[in-house]
Amino acid sequence: MTGITRVRSLVVAVIGLLIASAIPLLAGARPAAASDNGQSLRPAMGWSSWSFVRRTPTEAKLKAQADALVSTGLKDHGFVYVNLDDFWQKCDDNGFVVDSYGRWTVDAAKFPGGIRALADYVHSKGLKFGFYVTPGIARNAVIKNTPIEGTSYHAKDIADTSKTEKNYNCKNMYYIDYGKPGAQEFVNSWARQFASWGVDYLKIDGVGSQDIPDVQAWDKALRATGRPVNYALSNNLPIADAATWRQLANSWRTQGDVECYCGPGANGSGYPLTDWSHVSARFGTAASWQPHAGPGGWNDLDSLELGNGDQVGLTADQRRSHFTLWAMAASPLLLGTDLTHLDSVDRAMLTNDRLIGVDQDGVAARRVVNSGVQQVFSKKESDGQYVVALFNTGTSGSATVRVTWPQVGFTGSGDVTDLWSGSHKGVIADSYSATLRPGETRLIRVKPVNSASRLTHRSAGRQPYGHLDIVTRHTG
Repeated sequence: MTGITRVRSLVVAVIGLLIASAIPLLAGARPAAASDNGQSLRPAMGWSSWSFVRRTPTEAKLKAQADALVSTGLKDHGFVYVNLDDFWQKCDDNGFVVDSYGRWTVDAAKFPGGIRALADYVHSKGLKFGFYVTPGIARNAVIKNTPIEGTSYHAKDIADTSKTEKNYNCKNMYYIDYGKPGAQEFVNSWARQFASWGVDYLKIDGVGSQDIPDVQAWDKALRATGRPVNYALSNNLPIADAATWRQLANSWRTQGDVECYCGPGANGSGYPLTDWSHVSARFGTAASWQPHAGPGGWNDLDSLELGNGDQVGLTADQRRSHFTLWAMAASPLLLGTDLTHLDSVDRAMLTNDRLIGVDQDGVAARRVVNSGVQQVFSKKESDGQYVVALFNTGTSGSATVRVTWPQVGFTGSGDVTDLWSGSHKGVIADSYSATLRPGETRLIRVKPVNSASRLTHRSAGRQPYGHLDIVTRHTG
């Protein structure tokens, strides 16, 4: 090797190191390593029972929603999960009734065929089945000191009865001491049971920082079953532990419930399911959690309350904004409405593949304008085009919302298409603005024309690294 060749090789190596180190700095760093369980490379799409069905899920109701996902055509647009949330279990005065191994039992009055039969029905429709659990071990398991399946250990060996876990139903759940033999094996036995029932998605609810050992145990247990399971955490998880949630799970709820609990029924059930204040509260969390989303792990803004028209408590403009924000955030799209009464206006929204594509591109948008009721989010897709959403989050009065192309991430002109309508708006120089009704949104795709992209991403305003001309991209 000549001296010139050695120098050239050294220069190439140094440039490679500079690029490797510069790109994370310029891009605001990629998210922490995602779960490598192979699930949810794109955000999950489907339906969940909590918002509409609430505390009275039954086999018949779940089957009806599965049928509706197919008959309405939603399945053909990617909505494939049918998720049974809380209140599938049976309770007595001491909490959850348990089986011979200390695991919750199914309420046979609600699910006479059992969970496996329900999952089989969902699968027969070409759909996937989701299920629900919370951390800990039931008080009844400890009282009865049930054995842990496949071991010589018992419930009392692993329960920390000095502390009770959060549970929204039968309560009476003790912490598990994962320093004790048999603790992981108990969770393993529960995961094996769920896998044998055909579970494709598992939501573990009531999770906080104190439950990281449970989240780790369930992650390990689900992997050990050999069944692919999309693993979701809920709710209102602390952002301080975002890297942990991302490493262990496929999604995590970034806030409390989107439901308003302001309906006329028991516990606030019935319509409206939500209101604008609960939806618009997500703009801030979508912005703050944005750096933590990416393939394999997503910021979950909670259920998407489209389907039943104005009954849901949102105007048509607000529902479009609701969907737009969720899509820009790359949030899971889990419908909470009654799909057996799907409103035609909402059906047109939910089957808009341009909107679905924004959600499924695998990129979470950053907020580039935050001025009172005026909000703008932007993201760059892998082909170099940008998607930009402008919002008037107010409840009265129109607002003209403006964003410059440098704020979006490039300079010069942009070729604009409206994604809600599909109409081509042509080439627009320098900036874009829209006068929006209260609660209205404008969602556009912009292709830069004869201009270079800037390095903005999550670290907007950062200067290029030295003299290197580096262009970073999100890649889904």
